[in-house]
Amino acid sequence: MLPGLTAARPRAPSLNLFMTADAVGGVWQYALDLCLDLDRRGLRVTLAVLGPEPSLDQLRAARAIRGLDLRVMDVPLDWTALTRSEVETAAWRVAREAERAEADLIHLNSPALAGVVPFPRPVVAVAHSCVATWWAANRPGPLPPDLAWRAALAGSGYRRAACVLAPTHAFAQATRATYGLASPPRVVPNGRRSPAERGHRTPRGAAASPFAFTGGRLWDEGKGTATLDRVAARIAPLPFLAAGPLDGPNAARVSPQHLRCLGRLTDQDMARWLAGAPIYVSAARYEPFGLGVLEAASAGCPLVLSDIPTFRELWDEAAIFIEPEDDAGFAAAVALVAGDPAIRARLGAEAKARADRLTVEAMGAGVLAAYEAVLGEAPLRAGAPA
Repeated sequence: MLPGLTAARPRAPSLNLFMTADAVGGVWQYALDLCLDLDRRGLRVTLAVLGPEPSLDQLRAARAIRGLDLRVMDVPLDWTALTRSEVETAAWRVAREAERAEADLIHLNSPALAGVVPFPRPVVAVAHSCVATWWAANRPGPLPPDLAWRAALAGSGYRRAACVLAPTHAFAQATRATYGLASPPRVVPNGRRSPAERGHRTPRGAAASPFAFTGGRLWDEGKGTATLDRVAARIAPLPFLAAGPLDGPNAARVSPQHLRCLGRLTDQDMARWLAGAPIYVSAARYEPFGLGVLEAASAGCPLVLSDIPTFRELWDEAAIFIEPEDDAGFAAAVALVAGDPAIRARLGAEAKARADRLTVEAMGAGVLAAYEAVLGEAPLRAGAPA
C-alpha cells in the first residue's frame, strides 16, 4: 500500500496524478466528482480538458475544487477528430503536458490516446464508451472505415495501459469481447454526489402533478430520443421534459416534436427539476453506465428504463424495464406510474436505496485501489517519449 493510504479518507501527498476529461457528457461529471474525492484524499491532480471548451458553469465547478490544476487544451477528442493525425497530435500534446505536470500516474478517460503515444508514466485507462460498442448497439453490419481506425486506436490504448477500468460488469465484458483483451477491465462503478453534497439546497418531494423527465445527450441516437419523442406523443397531455443538448460536436442533431426540450441545464437547474421526483425515463439502446439515471435515482425519482444489460445490472428490482424501442410499452409504464402515487413512492424509494450504494467515496476508493495495483508493479519514473 502506498504511504498514508487507509480506508477512511486516505492521504497520499506524494502521488501526483494527471487526468484527461472532456466537457461533452458524463465524463465531465465523473472526472469532477473523482477529482474532488482524490483531492480530499491528498492527491495532487492536474485535469486536462480535451474537446469543446467547458461552459462557464462547468469551469466554475472545476475551479471550486481547491487543489485542482485545471488545464483547458485546444485539442480534439478522438471521436470528433477528422483524421488519425489529429488524434496523434492531440496525444503527443497531452503526453508533453503530463510530463510538464511531473505526473507519477496518468489517468486517461480517452484511452485511444495511449494507442499512439508511449506516455511518460504508467497509464490507467477508463472504458467509458467507444465507437465499436456504440455501433454494435445501434447499427447493423461492420464498422465503417471512418470508425474502424478510431476503434483500432482504442483497442491499442487498452492493450498498452497498465490497467483498464470499466463502470459495469456488462460493459467490461463487452469491451473485452470487442477488442479481444486477455482479461476484462477492472470494474469500478461510477458514483455521483447528491444535490446537497454539491451545494444545491432544493426542496425534495413529489411534484403536485406527476410528469416524465429525461436527460443526457439527446443528439446521440444511442440514447433513444426518437423513441422518447413517440412516448411523449402517446402520454399527452402528461408533460414529458427533456434536458440536454440537441446538437452534438460531431454534427449530429435531433429535432423532437413532442418532448418539451429544456436545453443543456446547469448542475443546479437539473437538481431543481429532479427535486420534484418526476418519472425518469431512459430508452437508451447504448449506455455503459448512465450517470443521469443515477442522479435521478439519488433524488428519489421512480425509474422507467430500457431493458439493456447495464441497466439490469445496476437497477434490477428498482425500476420498470421496457424493450428499448417499444414506445407503446414505455407509454403504458409511464401512465401506470403517473396514475398511482403509491407506485411512484415505492419505485422512488427503491431507486434511492440503490443509488445510495453508488457513492463518490466508493468510486474513489475503487480507483485508488487500481492506482495502488499499478504503482506496486510499475516504476514511477518510466522513460519519457522520444
